[in-house]
Amino acid sequence: MSGFEIVAVVLAIAYLVLAIKESSWCWYAAFVSTAIYTWLFWDVSLIMESLLNAYYMAMAIYGWYQWRNPAGGEQVSGRPIVRWQLQQHMQAFAVVIVLTFASGYFLTANTGAQLPYLDSFTTWASVLTTYMVAKKVLENWLYWLVINACAIYLYVDRELYLTALLFISYEVMAVIGFIRWYRHYRLQSGDASLAAA
Repeated sequence: MSGFEIVAVVLAIAYLVLAIKESSWCWYAAFVSTAIYTWLFWDVSLIMESLLNAYYMAMAIYGWYQWRNPAGGEQVSGRPIVRWQLQQHMQAFAVVIVLTFASGYFLTANTGAQLPYLDSFTTWASVLTTYMVAKKVLENWLYWLVINACAIYLYVDRELYLTALLFISYEVMAVIGFIRWYRHYRLQSGDASLAAA
């Protein structure tokens, strides 16, 4: 455990809390946290996780722009929460599986990467799910439940214990995030009675 890991964890928690509240400030915390994690993961030979965090840095900029400048010129919190149809989820799942096996095989054959298939799965699934957060797709929170559970094992194996604890807390926050966003989604749909339940 290092001071850098502690800072990255604190900022990662700040990101998630602010994302649950639909605050565009979440993207600032995400940018700095992921910059630190890009280096940390590279240092422990989780190559795909390192590349994932470089992607997160770019997505922090994209997400900030999307939330600050939603379609139609709404205010900061004006981007509506949306839902994907079953077909969109099935297509997304198929793409993640194909990319997982392709990169897992490549890493196994050409690098000294640790847990290459699990590393690949958490990476590609997170790439997709981060895009879903930027677009405010409700189901992103459910995806994170699965991804975070896999990531916990990955980080314990690499002795990133503080980061593993962070992802345990992410599991709880993902449930809270889903409930909060679902209520907001129902309010958007004009069903205030269910949103207040």
